[in-house]
Amino acid sequence: MPEILSVSPTDLEIRREKLRRHRKIQIIGAIWRTFALTGLAGGLLWFLIQPVWVLKSKKDITVSGNQLLSDEAIQSKMQLSYPKSLWRVEPNRLSASLKQQPGVTQASVTRRLFPPGLKVKVSEIVPVAITRTAIKTNGDSKNQKTISGLLDINGVWVSLENNKSIQASRLPTLEFIGSPASCRSVWKQLYQAIDLLTVKVMQVDCQDPSNIILKTELGLVHIGSPTSKLPEKIKLLAKIRRLPAKINMDQIEFIDLTNTETILVQMNHKLVQIDSENP
Repeated sequence: MPEILSVSPTDLEIRREKLRRHRKIQIIGAIWRTFALTGLAGGLLWFLIQPVWVLKSKKDITVSGNQLLSDEAIQSKMQLSYPKSLWRVEPNRLSASLKQQPGVTQASVTRRLFPPGLKVKVSEIVPVAITRTAIKTNGDSKNQKTISGLLDINGVWVSLENNKSIQASRLPTLEFIGSPASCRSVWKQLYQAIDLLTVKVMQVDCQDPSNIILKTELGLVHIGSPTSKLPEKIKLLAKIRRLPAKINMDQIEFIDLTNTETILVQMNHKLVQIDSENP
């Protein structure tokens, strides 16, 4: 039969006292932790609501990734009133608003704590041509105005009237005449072919979509419909670089490449036919 240990009343009282002290220490520790966390949270809140965490002007917004639009243009498009608490700014809303701006393809806005401000990163279209489009005013064909814009390789167009802050040195040299919508389906293929040409092309005239006209260093070149044998016509244009050795270029009105079998050269008062295999 196991021996039963006896505990004196004094020992029991000592143990109870130790337990009471231990509980008291735990309670005091919990209270101090609560006070510490509350104080820390309060201090942090006080720190964050101080006047230093305020956007005072557009200078507190840094912009990166922009090539066409100036920093000032992007800052103004954010439509913020100043002074503005940094914590009342909605970065997601500002990002979505910037993405709707002409010429901007991507945008992100984040808060910057030190120094307080906003960081804006954008991506823009890469224009390859400057456009000139004549439109009627008041439905009168005699009264027209010219709208200038920028065209990227995918046919995305933005008006220059809304982007007057774009620096002239950043504008493309290739000029597009006509409505970009009329040539959008073939523009990418046409531009890529032109970009690889050894013959310099200064202008693409798409006022008549059935007969695109290129202004080149050799003169005006009619290539006809862009949907008909476009690659062959562009390759043929590279071949006719040898024409100046055979023809007085000053007398040429235009070169006709609408038929890939024969090169027609319209000269002053006469039409010259040249074999496309041996121009």
